[in-house]
Amino acid sequence: MDGTQRYPRWRQVVLDTPDVRGLAEFYRELLGFTYRSGDEPPAPGEPDPRGEDWLTLHDPRGTTTIAFQQVDELPATTWPQKGVAQQYHLDFDVPTFEGLDAQHERALKLGATLRDDQSDDPEEPLRVYADPSGHLFCIFVSGEQGFEPVAPG
Repeated sequence: MDGTQRYPRWRQVVLDTPDVRGLAEFYRELLGFTYRSGDEPPAPGEPDPRGEDWLTLHDPRGTTTIAFQQVDELPATTWPQKGVAQQYHLDFDVPTFEGLDAQHERALKLGATLRDDQSDDPEEPLRVYADPSGHLFCIFVSGEQGFEPVAPG
C-alpha cells in the first residue's frame, strides 16, 4: 500500500455523561482500568477542569480504552421497557458463575442498576445493568463453562 492503512484502527469507546468524573470512577473501579496520564483526579478540594469535559481510562495492558465526554443532559434508556431504546451496550465476561455473582455485588455497590437478570439461563447466563449515567452493560459467564458472550436480543 502507499503508506495508508487498509482499515481504520479501533481507538476507543466514548460515553456521553453529565458527570464525567463520576462515570470514569465507576468504570475505573468496575474494570480495574487506570487514567491516562494527566486525567487522574485532583487532590481533595482542588478544581477538576478535566473532569468537567473529557477523561480517558485504559486497561493495564493498554489495549482497551474508554473515554467519557461531558454533555448537559442524557436521556436514559428505558430498556427492556419500551420508550428509549438501549442504542448500544458494552459486554464484559467472567469465567464462572461465582464470578458473575461477585461482579453483580460489586456493580451494585459501585452504583449500577440491575435491568435484567438471566443468570439462571443454562445456555447464556448473564445480567444486564445500567451504569450511573444510564448506559447499559452486560456481564456474561464464559471461559470455564465454554459460553461465548452474545448480546441479548
